[in-house]
Amino acid sequence: MNILLIYPEAPDTFWSFRAALKFISKKSSEPPLGLITIAGLLPSSWNKKLVDMNVSALSDSQIRWADYVFLSGMNVHLKSMKEVIGRCKKLGAKIVLGGPYCTVDSQEFEDVDHLVLNEAEITLPMFLRDLENGNPKHVYQSGEFPDLSLTPQPAWELLEKDKYSCMSVQYSRGCPYNCEFCAITVLNGRRPRTKSKEQFIGELESLYQFGWTGSVFIVDDNFIGNKIKLKKEILPALIEWGESCGFPFNYTTEVSINLSDDEELVELMARAGFDHAFVGIETTNEDSLTECGKSQNKQRDLVAFIVGFDNDPPNIFQQQIRFIQKSGIVTAMVGLLNAPSGTRLYERLKRENRLLKVMSGNNTDGSTNFIPKMDYHKLIEGYREIIHTIYSPAAYYERVKTFISDYRKVKLATPIRIQPHDVRALFKSFWVLGAREKGRRFFWKLLLFSLLKYPQNFPLAVRMAIYGFHFRQVSQTI
Repeated sequence: MNILLIYPEAPDTFWSFRAALKFISKKSSEPPLGLITIAGLLPSSWNKKLVDMNVSALSDSQIRWADYVFLSGMNVHLKSMKEVIGRCKKLGAKIVLGGPYCTVDSQEFEDVDHLVLNEAEITLPMFLRDLENGNPKHVYQSGEFPDLSLTPQPAWELLEKDKYSCMSVQYSRGCPYNCEFCAITVLNGRRPRTKSKEQFIGELESLYQFGWTGSVFIVDDNFIGNKIKLKKEILPALIEWGESCGFPFNYTTEVSINLSDDEELVELMARAGFDHAFVGIETTNEDSLTECGKSQNKQRDLVAFIVGFDNDPPNIFQQQIRFIQKSGIVTAMVGLLNAPSGTRLYERLKRENRLLKVMSGNNTDGSTNFIPKMDYHKLIEGYREIIHTIYSPAAYYERVKTFISDYRKVKLATPIRIQPHDVRALFKSFWVLGAREKGRRFFWKLLLFSLLKYPQNFPLAVRMAIYGFHFRQVSQTI
């Protein structure tokens, strides 16, 4: 069998970092981990090729080569997925479609040959058995959540690794919380399932042997879902492995806010090489937190990141701007509330006859897929006010100054490595941000401030300045 795995092209979004990646001559922030894991589940005797349309163009000759095209994506990929499906059908290629989006909205894709839904460790072997016997079915699905010991090592060799700024691995699936608007528990359940320390470290070792050093994103929806296992097994093993090979990776992941309650866990993560974490904070409004079931965020002094809850007051937009600026959280993603298919929010809004369409999957395009309680035009106007204010040069660079002033730098395990692309990015920032942009005076003020007062944070200041350039490009489209 000749198998072509295709990852569709994503539009330019908050998380694409497309404008920032140009400073370091990279095409995409991270690879399609799902598809290269799927490749590991396919027979080793099959010929496999990967086309990530975010880093390379898809040609008709590649489609013609394939006996089967394996396609996967999320809501944000819908337009590109439809285009790929159309091209494959025109060229007579058979399509196997899976992934999170088609699992919850499979009715959008009834015209493809095979739908392999839910988690592939269970449903893909079903398809492969039937394919071998000559009678593959149209739909494969399961209500079971597989043991992650069934997950193979990703097929790193399929990647054009030099086109990415970061690599990805997965440690766990599932989240113990049940936020009303979140699809994680629909797709992966509420009981966190984890890989063993041997399996997880083995994956990292294979990535290291593949020749990667630098940033690694642990893509778990909540990395600290099982804190006891992390503290007793995983992080000590990760520290030991890092020490044995000179800490080749620095890690980023997603966590719930209760990480801040556990100083021991924070310290262990820092020692292991974690230097960033994305925290889902959502809103400072206690009534809205109650509404969406985010109890772990209640009774805290938090910065808000979502607007559009039924209980949002009229002044929520000004509240957000004030809190975001005060916090010094630089990469503050603010989105309009949407209702992903299958979530408790989706079902409630469906009962209330307030659903409008399928959500776009783009957190910051200013769209929502339901009728809000607040006047729609006021909601959109207020949302735009937040985005255009917090990413204006004056406000953004002031927030970076707050961050590097307040940042308590713990001793990280990962050594600082200056790469050639880092030097290129610095000089390119001088030209793009310091000479061409209208807000260039704020850029130079930031660099001078950092050099004189916090020289140890100068690289961080430059990186944040480059991120800001990307965020401003995205905000201009809203």
